[in-house]
Amino acid sequence: MTKIFVGSLPFDTTEDQLHEMFKAFGQVASAKLVTDRETGRSRGFGFVEMANDAEAQAAIQKLNGSNVGGRQIAVNVARPMEKRDDRGGRGGGGGFGGGGGGRDKGRGGGGGGFKRW
Repeated sequence: MTKIFVGSLPFDTTEDQLHEMFKAFGQVASAKLVTDRETGRSRGFGFVEMANDAEAQAAIQKLNGSNVGGRQIAVNVARPMEKRDDRGGRGGGGGFGGGGGGRDKGRGGGGGGFKRW
């Protein structure tokens, strides 16, 4: 079974359309769009699982860089999610004008809280 990443999709793409796009190349086990937790809207990418590796490679070859709804999509083998380090994260905010710290791998911390006038 091969899991395929599909990116740069138009935001109005449905899971049925995603499934149909790949069905032309073989058996599609699943087609899922990733949606925003708060709004439920598509985030413009998804994943397709195909049962046969050769069919998945054929789909990747034909669909990568193709035009869907005016957008050039990216199609490739999905990589495993990177494991997050417990020490990583976004950094917290400071209180009352404080700088805010956090350990965001050298990218600065959060903003200050309330400003004193």
